[in-house]
Amino acid sequence: MRVLVTGASGYVGGRLVPRLVEAGHEVRVVVRRPERLRDVPWAASVEIVPGDLGDRAAVDRAMRDIDAVFYLVHSMGGKDGDFTEIERTVANNVASSARDHGVSRIVYLSGLHPAADRLSRHLRSRVEVGEILLASGVPTIVLQAGVVIGSGSTSFEMIRHLTEVLPYMPAPRWVRNFIQPIAVRDVLHYLIHALDVPPEVNRAFDIGGPDIFRYGQLMNGYAVEAGLPQRPIAALPVLTPWLAGQWVNLVTPIPRRLAVPIIESLQFDCVMHDHDIDHVIPPPPEGLLPYRTAVRLALERERQGEVETSWRNTEVAGAPSDPLPSDPDWSGHTVYVDEREQRCTAPVGELWRVIEGVGGENGWYSFPVLWAIRGWVDKLTGGVGLQRGRRDARVLHVGDAVDFWRVEAIDRGGFLRLRAEMRMPGRAWLELSATAVKDGSRYRQRAVFFPKGLSGRLYWWLIVPFHNMIFTGMANRITAEAEAASRRGAPR
Repeated sequence: MRVLVTGASGYVGGRLVPRLVEAGHEVRVVVRRPERLRDVPWAASVEIVPGDLGDRAAVDRAMRDIDAVFYLVHSMGGKDGDFTEIERTVANNVASSARDHGVSRIVYLSGLHPAADRLSRHLRSRVEVGEILLASGVPTIVLQAGVVIGSGSTSFEMIRHLTEVLPYMPAPRWVRNFIQPIAVRDVLHYLIHALDVPPEVNRAFDIGGPDIFRYGQLMNGYAVEAGLPQRPIAALPVLTPWLAGQWVNLVTPIPRRLAVPIIESLQFDCVMHDHDIDHVIPPPPEGLLPYRTAVRLALERERQGEVETSWRNTEVAGAPSDPLPSDPDWSGHTVYVDEREQRCTAPVGELWRVIEGVGGENGWYSFPVLWAIRGWVDKLTGGVGLQRGRRDARVLHVGDAVDFWRVEAIDRGGFLRLRAEMRMPGRAWLELSATAVKDGSRYRQRAVFFPKGLSGRLYWWLIVPFHNMIFTGMANRITAEAEAASRRGAPR
């Protein structure tokens, strides 16, 4: 079957695509920035089409000769009105294009939810998207899943960090609500087998795992699997969803723009209303994974460094997504640049190893207190902060998150460009490069800032003294680390 996957760079989509290929389907993916998929293991096995789903012409190009469409896109940011309208536009584009191109099946992953009159704004939007697709004239299956548990999922990371950070948890009342989690493995099972459902089936189905818990029990279930003491939880009526979102933003790596909609969706019980799905897609032969088994598998995968996809690589709403213009394009713009260069006696390969390992547990090689302060400032203003870390401690790919940066370009062995996703009045990039020279290598470092208005200009000049300390120290320490590793004979 010829299959189109939207949201292939996301958490679920990035796991679904290789499984569709393995099942023998011809897969096409549509993404706004194809370079984000350059380094994924399955890139050569699929057709990658650039396009924005908000552009009907781009959707039509992606939809040609397609039998089935997976709709896996959903925004978690933006103001309610803008956000809802964008979702509606994208859904209508996909629905009408699929109908016009004779597509035989649409599969949409939505959210498990209570009665329609009690929905959060994001669940309301998801329900509306499902209604648009179901009314498209193309046979559609809407799979409504609750909390998805898997290595790297947003819900799993929120549960994990709330449990690990707080020995005693003051929590909102929603910790006493019932919730039905589902393992990401089982979500993928339902998605793939939705392609085999007869064409007369056109409806929404609830999907969930075998366990129903209170949200507080999910946290203590995680504690047991992680070898931690169970946490006493006090449900406080004063914590509104907005306040709880700020709390989660501060004590977990989950940014506020993701935390708030998740918490808003937990205000009521989210459990399956029926098990009609069993009549059209039977559970996996080995059965649905219990919650604690899913947690155990997620922890094992993380320990083994086998996290396929992660919430970290979700684009940050409001962060600049345009690539850095080339230097000749800067003419006429206000641009601030901080450049450093350092000679290094280590081979270029050793220097590159240090460059590619920046961020996360390795840190930024200069004044960690200043980096930590900047991370907390970002967190307090609703940004991602430094806690996001990185998925792999040694290797980076285009699109990877690195603390409050994102990899925009990488020429492995020589050049790395990071785009800033922290809150600031402007756009910023950090470039790190290594070149071979006689008797060693040369390290170059360039920070580029495009200020926005007067506030952007003031911001730059206020932080210049700190840049002088941070960026000088960074250049010195990175080259020193490479030289020390070279003397130790560290593996390259």
